[in-house]
Amino acid sequence: MIQVVGLTKSIHTGTHRVDILKGIDLEIPKGQFAAIMGPSGSGKSTLLGLIAGLDSPTTGQILLAGEDITRLGEDQMALLRGRTIGFVFQSYHLIPTLTAEENVLLPMELAGNGHDGRSWARELLDRVGLGGRRDHYPVQLSGGEQQRVALARAFALQPPILLADEPTGNLDTATGNVVLDLLLALNREQGATMVLVTHELSIADCADRRIVLRDGLVVNQ
Repeated sequence: MIQVVGLTKSIHTGTHRVDILKGIDLEIPKGQFAAIMGPSGSGKSTLLGLIAGLDSPTTGQILLAGEDITRLGEDQMALLRGRTIGFVFQSYHLIPTLTAEENVLLPMELAGNGHDGRSWARELLDRVGLGGRRDHYPVQLSGGEQQRVALARAFALQPPILLADEPTGNLDTATGNVVLDLLLALNREQGATMVLVTHELSIADCADRRIVLRDGLVVNQ
């Protein structure tokens, strides 16, 4: 489902070049839950963002379900991302002027099926325990509730690939465990291929596979 070949990412700061990823080769089969781990600065979030098509690599290829996304233009990538990838961010990234229901409905509206998607948006909010708060705005929700809305939004289009970047990083332990349980339950129901970046061993222990990065390289997979 996900294939990464010879992936590098470098940035230039003045007269210096910083090599963030130094040649990543990786394959993640359909339906697998892989946890990406490693110390801060090892390139975990950069790798996840590249797989999501949120940034472009310096060299190398990324194939999602056999399609080389490094060859796609911005519009093509946006279309592919919309139908293929659900993304859960550490800092939620909800639209503050939209209610919880409207935030979940947004991907469906962008895909052109918002009218038919309202009942599905409400069902997803029910599944994450927020059916009674669907008319609340993000500012009226706790951090854990906002992350649960973000989970529902990520699953709105039932994507075959789900990416999550430290989804419990801004939450206390108890709330983080609730969010993680919901994430795993929703993913089991939909059978998506899931890649999750985390520092927490307890979360990585739930994965089918642990991929460890250090200094821009995969040191264990």
